[in-house]
Amino acid sequence: MDWLTEFEIGILDGIQNIRCGILDGLFTLITQLGDAGIIWIIIAVICLFFKKTRKTGICMGMALIMGLLFGNLLLKNAIARERPYTYEIASMTADKVKELISLPHDYSFPSGHTQASFAAATSVFMYNKKYGTAAYVLAALIAFSRMYIYVHFPTDIIGGMLLGIIYGIVSFYLIKRFAPRFEKKVS
Repeated sequence: MDWLTEFEIGILDGIQNIRCGILDGLFTLITQLGDAGIIWIIIAVICLFFKKTRKTGICMGMALIMGLLFGNLLLKNAIARERPYTYEIASMTADKVKELISLPHDYSFPSGHTQASFAAATSVFMYNKKYGTAAYVLAALIAFSRMYIYVHFPTDIIGGMLLGIIYGIVSFYLIKRFAPRFEKKVS
């Protein structure tokens, strides 16, 4: 095991010092909001129903699809980083993770929950700073929950954050560039 992995396991072990029943329940619930990007997909679909937020919903959808394709399907499998609980020196074993959630069977980098959350939050922020800020708070809580539950390393979270922000920004500028053309054709 390399020095970075040992260092990150030390951080995760430090986070375990704040574990308690209330936080276990809270962070399990928060992490489940990010399962399969469900909370963000629901918000995106709701946004599609209203003309004022339709571009936000489209932007969120595009950013989430980018994350699925590039992050979850391409990068996770190309990098193939094992989850923290699989390492022998990790103090929290797979049994303790199972107490909180079902064990993920895919690779660790980047964090898909974090990537989807920051892609969606960035999309919202690009159109509405107030709601975007609230979305970033939820995204940060989901990201932290992944370390609290011991299924991601800090660098998985940072990578997911950066990629998600990039997908949100790229989606925003693609819509800004091409959406007026689509609207003219539809009219």
